[in-house]
Amino acid sequence: MNRYPLWKYAVMLVALVIGLVYTLPNLYGEAPAVQVSSGKATVRLDATTLASVEAALAGNQIKPTAVTFDNSQTNANIRVRLTDTDTQLRVKDLLQKSLNSDPNDPQYIVALNLQSASPTWMTALRALPMYLGLDLRGGVHFLLQVDMAGALNKKLDSDASDVRTLLRDNNVRDGGVNRVNQSVVVNLADQATADAALKLLGRGVSELQWTSQPSPGADGGVQLVGTFTPAVQRAVQDAALKQNITTLHNRVNELGVAEPVIQQQGADRIVVELPGVQDTAKAKDIIGRTATLEARLADPVNTHPNPNDPVPPGDELFTQGNQAPVLLRKQVIFTGDRIIDASAGFDEHQRPSVNIRLDSAGGRAVRAVSRDNIGKPMAMVLFERGKGEVLTVATIQSELGDRFQITGQPTPQAAADLALLLRAGSLAAPMEIIEERTIGPSLGADNIKKGFHSVVWGFAAIAVFMIAYYMLFGVISMIGLSVNLLLLVAVLSMLQATLTLPGIAAIALALGMAIDANVLINERVREELRHGAPPQLAIQNGYAHAWATILDSNVTTLIAGLALLAFGSGPVRGFAIVHCIGILTSMFSAVFFSRGLVNFWYGGKKKLKSLSIGQVWRPQAAAAGSAAYAGGLGSSDAATDTAQAIATAKASAKASSKAPAAAGAQGRAKPTVRRRNAPGTPTSNGSTPQKPGSSR
Repeated sequence: MNRYPLWKYAVMLVALVIGLVYTLPNLYGEAPAVQVSSGKATVRLDATTLASVEAALAGNQIKPTAVTFDNSQTNANIRVRLTDTDTQLRVKDLLQKSLNSDPNDPQYIVALNLQSASPTWMTALRALPMYLGLDLRGGVHFLLQVDMAGALNKKLDSDASDVRTLLRDNNVRDGGVNRVNQSVVVNLADQATADAALKLLGRGVSELQWTSQPSPGADGGVQLVGTFTPAVQRAVQDAALKQNITTLHNRVNELGVAEPVIQQQGADRIVVELPGVQDTAKAKDIIGRTATLEARLADPVNTHPNPNDPVPPGDELFTQGNQAPVLLRKQVIFTGDRIIDASAGFDEHQRPSVNIRLDSAGGRAVRAVSRDNIGKPMAMVLFERGKGEVLTVATIQSELGDRFQITGQPTPQAAADLALLLRAGSLAAPMEIIEERTIGPSLGADNIKKGFHSVVWGFAAIAVFMIAYYMLFGVISMIGLSVNLLLLVAVLSMLQATLTLPGIAAIALALGMAIDANVLINERVREELRHGAPPQLAIQNGYAHAWATILDSNVTTLIAGLALLAFGSGPVRGFAIVHCIGILTSMFSAVFFSRGLVNFWYGGKKKLKSLSIGQVWRPQAAAAGSAAYAGGLGSSDAATDTAQAIATAKASAKASSKAPAAAGAQGRAKPTVRRRNAPGTPTSNGSTPQKPGSSR
């Protein structure tokens, strides 16, 4: 009855091992480390960079604890973990000199950092500690407001330019094309011209919804008004937010922050959290930095000169990739604000390419220049911090327009990276810092201490009460609660969640709510014992009948947590995430895991007389209670071995009670005295008794 199959014990063991492995990194603390990240948008970290770092360390006889390479898309970095801070400073200076040949134009950013001190085999399993938020570690917090109206106006200005070009190319005369508030207005002379223009615009500028209306004047003119549909407006706003977030990621990498938090909040805001950064002025300068993108013709005679060659008149010297020199013309064809979209794809020969779409002004400029320079190279240059970096150099194959392709990328990933740089070279929409906070590291350490003490003391108080009130079942409940805490921290570590003060509060709340399930189970088992159930059946029915109540209470609480997760933001969402995960882990630990421990302890005892579950008040005698309980068993319980044992005990009790009753009745009967009459003595009827064998 109360025995788990082997596979359930295996599940318990696997869950316990996983919880331990992914929780332990949070207990090892942090070790000094040096972080290497890209200093330019065109420089990427790869295996060659990792080999250069390892060679520099080996050449100076420095043995690091670990060297890890995180090749993520948003924050690729190499981290060198060391044993002490003196070696950390030495390694920082060493890598700065070995990786950056020109100190005035560094290719890589080498910064001091902290890294988890967990063993290498745990890191190989991706068993990493949770990130600590600003309130626990200290740092800088910015809340940025994105000017969505500016993003929409920029897009409408581009569409208005496209409308002018489209009407002019199709010989449709207009009285002016202008952006008026959040719409594009085209003035036309008559209705026939308006109908022809409406057909053209419906096909050529389909992202706007066009309507016709009379002109405000009395001249009989017609106006075509183009507005964004709600779907297109949301798409423009989402694209602007994503581009701004990508640009901020590229800029924040310069600070060398280990775990920056850059995420959308609401419809038009971006949260930037930089743990460990205390220089607010530098952080604001980097976040608000402007970057520009330019397209120029390259020198057709000497595109890639030698480093010591003189620069011809009319040219400028730039670098591409690993300091490869490139000569470009000073004349700018178009700038990055003319780029509407850039996406990776494939050309007709299935080679990786980048598809670029320009507005009408950029298209006209490219068309005019490319018509006279077919077969000559053209380059894209990204300017940041006053220095230009060549992104790509491609040969003009034919006359270009507002849509063209750049080929020659070695891999699809390289094409995707170039498209990202072309889109994210500058901010898609202006941003304004509306909130700024700085939290010192000492305050963060004090918050960690207080939060840890609150969880520990809360756990200890629960343990004292449960063990004193429920005895062995209380011990089992506390073991289940410990497993719940272990699994909760393990899941948060696997998700690489950021732990904040609201998260610690949610952990403390999860402990109190998790023990509630064990209280329901223990009280239900007591109730079964109180009604005279045998111990084994009391355990089975206690868990079975308490499960419905536990499920209902946890589901309703989970609904509230999901509501906080859906409608909350910032600290509220952090609290909701920990809260929901704690509910799920508590249902596993309180019901499945604790039942396994009870089965393991009591399941093999056939002649179990009692349970160590504290005081159980019985209103009736045990035997009468057992009989009454057996009579009230349901159909599902009547077939169990325990129910049959109760029926046998009941029958034995009845049989044993009848035997003493019969013996007592015989003991209480009066003895019968028989007296024989003497020979010849008349009997009561006057006859004389005859001798045996005589006839009457």
